[in-house]
Order: sequence, then structure tokens, then C-alpha cells
Amino acid sequence: MLALRLVRGSRPLVQLRRLLVAAASAGSGFLLLYVLADATARPAGSFPRLLWALVPLAATAQFAVAVARTDPATRPRDGLDAAGLGPVRLTLVAAVSTAVACALGSALALAAFLHLRGDLAGLPFDGAGARLLHAGRPLPVAAALTLLALVPLTAAAATALALRPRPPHAGLAPQTGVPWGVALAACGLAALAYARPGGAAVPAGCALIAVGLALAGPGLAYACGTLVQAVRPGLLRLLAGRGLQEEAPRLGRPLGVLTAVGAAALTALSPHGQGGPLTPLGPLTVPAAALVALCAAGTLLTSAVESRQARSASREALAGLGTPGTVLRTAAALRAAALLAAAAGLGWGVAQLTSLALTR
Repeated sequence: MLALRLVRGSRPLVQLRRLLVAAASAGSGFLLLYVLADATARPAGSFPRLLWALVPLAATAQFAVAVARTDPATRPRDGLDAAGLGPVRLTLVAAVSTAVACALGSALALAAFLHLRGDLAGLPFDGAGARLLHAGRPLPVAAALTLLALVPLTAAAATALALRPRPPHAGLAPQTGVPWGVALAACGLAALAYARPGGAAVPAGCALIAVGLALAGPGLAYACGTLVQAVRPGLLRLLAGRGLQEEAPRLGRPLGVLTAVGAAALTALSPHGQGGPLTPLGPLTVPAAALVALCAAGTLLTSAVESRQARSASREALAGLGTPGTVLRTAAALRAAALLAAAAGLGWGVAQLTSLALTR
């Protein structure tokens, strides 16, 4: 009840972000139901398709965690401990709020899926949805509910894990994840090089590459900050570079995931990827890719909002010292340009390596 009251009392922008989480959850749930219906008609190869459908689920969970981080209701405030809202209770509230938003999306996905199959009332779109969703075969109810429950449960667990209370100075330096990220990405490329087309090793290899880029993302952002302020920096480059280094742990992982999404898109658009192993969900491959891309971009933008909120005290201090507002805005634009340039270059390089691995 407390989580629901906090949800109702939130500002419109916070409510909008929660609605976006519900929409992403609805898209992920619909894709899972599509894979289930497709498996009833074509059992062969259903496991790799299920693995591919878990990619939007992971992107939705990451977006839900980013939204929960920026939720004002989950921040510790003075006096809340006396009311029984300590760090642990606030983490549970955030997890429950995330589960409620994702459960709403799952319910919408189930309703839309059954409506398109004609199980509720009539057949919309001249029965095109019924053919696509294999309306002629019965849908396993228990399996459908289990798959739909994956979305809120995964998002809530990820939120609780990300927002759990931690001791002070528990974070590591951003550069520590680079060796592990490079190693995982190399393992993913090797898995793609030796994978059988249509097998489970292809989505596993892509997942390893994405996780590797996410781990290396903070180090990449920190390196961008170092390059921006290299060679006798002025005030502008110094502000931008130090800001990037400070924000690297927060922005690095979403940046790495967005880089992985861009690399996958470039690989799929290449001659080796069109119609190949990176288009496994048939007619819903493009909507699934769009959902993953939007979730990755939304996660990065939401993390940027969180970073701006965390730097509000520094911004006020600089403004109090007489720093012009144009300088602060230009420094922020320089940070964004440096991150996008680094992500674009890295994504292009990973796409080239992935294409070579797939052509082997």
C-alpha cells in the first residue's frame, strides 16, 4: 500500500517514466507470448528464439532500474528513518513500484495478444494477427502466465539488487571493468565464429559481447574524460573532462549497452546479417530491435538525468563563483559529443568484427 501511495503522489514526469516502463514491459511480454505461440506451431528451433526474446526482457529490466534510480520516492530523506522508511524499506518500495508498473505492462500485453488472436472478441485487421500468432493452436495458459511473470519479477529483482544499501566507498574504479569486458567480448566473437547458424550459440555470443561492452563502458567514458582535458586544457575542457570522469560509473554501462545495440544494428544491416542469424524472430524482429534500441536510449537518457541531479550541488557552487551558464551548457554538450563519438567508433569496430565472425 505504501508503494502505491507513493506512486499516486509522484510528479507527472515521474509518472510518465513509469508509464514508459509499463510500455516496454508490454512489448517484452508480447514478444515472449509470440515466441510461445510460434513454438506450439514450430517446436524445432524454439529454444534459440526464446533466447533472442530474452534480449528485450533484459533491456526492459535495465530501463526499469534506471527509472527507479531517478524516482524521488526511493531517495533517503531526513526523518524517514523515524517513520520506518530506512534504506532497506525504500529499496523494497522501489522494487514493488517497478513490479507494479511491469505487471501492468504484462497485463496489457496479454490482452493485446488475445485480442489479435481473436480469443476475446472478433478478429481485427482481417485476421492478419491470427495467422501471425497461430490462433489455430491452443495457447498453454500456464506457460503464458509464467513467461509474463518473468518481466515484473526480473525487473523487480534487478531494481532491488541495484538499489540495495551499500557501505561507503564500495564502488570500484571505472577502469577495472575494461579487462573483463574485453575478455567477454572476445569470447562472444569466438562463440559467433564457431556457432551453427540458427543455434543457441549465436544469441549467447551476442549476449557476451553486450555484457562485455557494458563492463567496459565506464572505462570508455573515463578515457573520454581524460582525452577531453588532455594537453593544456582551459576551463571549458577541464569542466567537461572532470565531469565525464565523475559520471563514468553512472553513464558507462548504459553507454556500453547502447554501443552494443548500435553494433548489432550495423551488423544486421550488413550484407552478411540480412536474413541471417540476427533476424530470428521473423516479422517481429524489427519491432523487437526497435524496443531494445528505445530501452537502451531511454536508459542512457535517464542515467543522464540522474547524473544531472547528483551534480546539482556542484553546478550551484560554480554558478555562485560567477561561472556563466553558457560555459556550463557548452561543457555538457562537449561531454555528450565525446561520449557519442566514442560509442559510434567502438560500435562500428565491433560491428566489423561481428560481421567477420559470422562469415567465418
